[in-house]
Parts: sequence; structure tokens; C-alpha cells
Amino acid sequence: MNFKSVAFHHFGCKVNFAEASSLSRKFRDIGVDVRDFHEQADVYVISTCVVTAVAEKKCRAAIRQAHKLNPFAKIAVIGCFSELKPGELQQMEGVDLVLGHSGKFQLLEELVKLDRLSDPKQQGNTTEIQGNAGNHDDHDHNYHGGVKPEKHTGSDVFMPSFSYGDRTRSFLKIQDGCDYYCTYCTIPLARGKSRSGTIADVINDARKIIDNGIKEIILTGVNIGDFGRQSGENFDQLIHALDELEGISRIRISSIEPDLLTNEIIEFIASSRNFLPHFHIPLQSGCNTILKAMHRKYNRELYRERIEKIRSLMPGACVAADVIIGFPGETDEYFEETLGFLQKLDISFLHVFPYSKRDNTLAAKMVAVVPDKIKKERSDKLHKLSVEKKHLFYQQNIGKEVGVLFESDNSHGFMHGFSENYIKVKTTYNPELVNRIVQVKLDNLIEECFLVDVAF
Repeated sequence: MNFKSVAFHHFGCKVNFAEASSLSRKFRDIGVDVRDFHEQADVYVISTCVVTAVAEKKCRAAIRQAHKLNPFAKIAVIGCFSELKPGELQQMEGVDLVLGHSGKFQLLEELVKLDRLSDPKQQGNTTEIQGNAGNHDDHDHNYHGGVKPEKHTGSDVFMPSFSYGDRTRSFLKIQDGCDYYCTYCTIPLARGKSRSGTIADVINDARKIIDNGIKEIILTGVNIGDFGRQSGENFDQLIHALDELEGISRIRISSIEPDLLTNEIIEFIASSRNFLPHFHIPLQSGCNTILKAMHRKYNRELYRERIEKIRSLMPGACVAADVIIGFPGETDEYFEETLGFLQKLDISFLHVFPYSKRDNTLAAKMVAVVPDKIKKERSDKLHKLSVEKKHLFYQQNIGKEVGVLFESDNSHGFMHGFSENYIKVKTTYNPELVNRIVQVKLDNLIEECFLVDVAF
């Protein structure tokens, strides 16, 4: 094996991050040096996203950046972009390997094979790589111009992943794929049908994370509320089981659909031992007409009920919402419905996304296109509203005592962490604070971040 170093770069969701972290550990386990993406490496791995046109643009830019850093390096492109548009990626200069979701978990084995094909001295080497090499289907490896085309084997198998060694918090993938088929979204096309492991599988991975000294676990997936369909289990049963784990006191739920966030789940989190008061609930539009056109599975009335339920039990919880602006057919009147709905809604902040046309979606065929100029104007209004709501949320927490888990970053002499309800806190950098939960008082709010002194 000729390559001695590898650099990873991921785009998009926390699922991508968890998967990239798991893949990088396979390289570390056999002695390959895992480097920062901005350094020179023998291999660059880019985990891609296609949620928006901007995400695709960033993926292409990363490929060009890697090729510029080391024109002789192997470049592997994996993930959603690779799944949907392998031919486009194969034509890019420097790209040697393109693997979609079906093949990316064999990344190391495929790179070793590519390395042998490009080096006559290695062609007779049959040394096995630890991991899944012995189970990998070894036929149909047709490399054209140094590029292995995407190999479609179906997206019906759940591959568990979790991160550690990258941040003090660990992202634990509990589910993959989606069966919702919203009219604007390509994720079901890229990641396949909804699937997950079992509760026993998740508990086993969580214990591994805990054994590595991680203090906080974030449950992630494409549609996590859909957990357990194949095993006859469900998300409510999973979080009850996770709450019994010893050695961990902080578990967060990442984005969960409002129709799958039941009152029972909210009530359990409010009284649980380990789960934190933090919710990320996609809204997408505050107009029922647009929600129906998006093929969302709820109306704004149900969404409001979920927020009110959370506030009745956890007044200080952080609640974030996703909103898509400029969906085809969104008139001024429909936008004002969304704006007015959000103004009255007791949420902490917004993630605002201008609608991005995606190939092979129903929305791409809709003719009532909203001009980019109007999308920007509407996005600006919602960004302003988000800043106002976040500032109010932070002000409501002034004077409170919270536990903060500090990260390892050092930015101009400061490090940061987050409270139980996801309030950002920073303090003077001290390496002894990394991966520690420290009780602090929130009394000095500076630009949407609390500055605190930690006596340690």
C-alpha cells in the first residue's frame, strides 16, 4: 500500500459527519496518518451533499482544492452527490474513485485495490485489510481512466456509524434513508428507504462511545423519528432504553419531524435523566397551502401544538425550526402567513434556507417560480426575525446556573461550549476544561454568547 496519509472533508448533515468519522477510524486502525483537509495528503476523501445547489458547488470546490494541494494524490468522492451524479464527478480532474452510499463503507478496501492497479509492484500483493475486506464483493471492478464508476447495490442495509476523536460530543447515527418524498427533496433518492438497526445495536454503540470518555451523545439520522420500522421497535422505546445507560448524562435529539415528535416523547424528555431540553423541529413553511404542496405530513396547527407542549413542560428548552423560503407558488400573501406564524411562535431561533431546485423532484416541474431577488428579500426578513428570537431566548437565561460541556477549540485565546439547552458559552482557553462539564452562571451576554470566568 503506497498511501500513508489521508484527509477527510464532509459537507451537509451530521449523518455525513458520523459516517466520515467512522470511516477515518478504519484508516487510523491500520496506521494511516489522518490529516487536516488543508494539509498535503496522499488521499483526499470528500463526503458530499446535494441538499442545495450551494452544497454541490462547495463539493466541487473541495475537489479542486484537494487536487491543487497535491496533484498526485488520489481523490475519493463519496455520499449523496456521488449517488445521484456519479458521471459528473468522474469527469472532474483529479477524481479517482466515486462511491455512493452503497459502496462508501468499503472505501478503504476500494482505495487499496485502486492503489494496486496503479502500481505494478502491488498487483501481486494479496494482503488482507482488517475490517470488511473478506466480505466485499470483488467482481466488476472496471476502472476507466483511473475512475471507478459508482456501484449500485441497493440502499436497503443500515450501516451504523458514530463519531469520536473529532469533538467532545459524539454523533450517533441511529437511522438512515427516508420514505417521506417531500416534493423539494432528493434525499430519499440519494439515501434510499428508511432503515435502522435495533435498540440493542444502538445501545452497544452508545456503550462504545461512553467507554471512550465522551460526555454527550447526539442521536442523528435522516428521519430519526422513523427509527425501528424493520425491527418492530420505535423511537420512544429507544430513548427509554438509552436513558437507563450509566456513564452518560447528556443525550440530545437532532432534527425530528413534528408528526413523529409525539406528546409521549416530549413528556418523557421533560422527566428523563439523560435527555436534554433541546429540540430541532423542521417547519419548512407556516402556510398550510405551501405545506400541502411540499407533501409535508402535518399542518401548522399541529406544529404549534408541539411547541406549546414543549413550553408547558420545559419553558427554558431550546427549540429551533427549519424554514424553506421561495418554494414554487409561495406568493407574497403565503410568505406573510409564514412570517406572521413565526412571529407569534415561541421558538428560539431559525435555520432559513432559500428554495433550491433539485433534479428529479416534483417541485422542479412546478412553474410558479419565485425570483431569486424575492427569495433573498424574504430570507433576510426571516434571518432578522431569527436574530431577534435568539437574543430574547438568551436574555431569558441571564442569571441562570447551567452546566457547560467545553470543546477543544482555541479561537484567539478563547474556547466555547454549550449548556443543556444549547446556549453558547465561551471562556479563556484552558486545556484542562476540554471535555469537562462545568457549572457556570450566565451573566455576561456579548453578541449572542455568554462570556464566563471558570475557576478551575
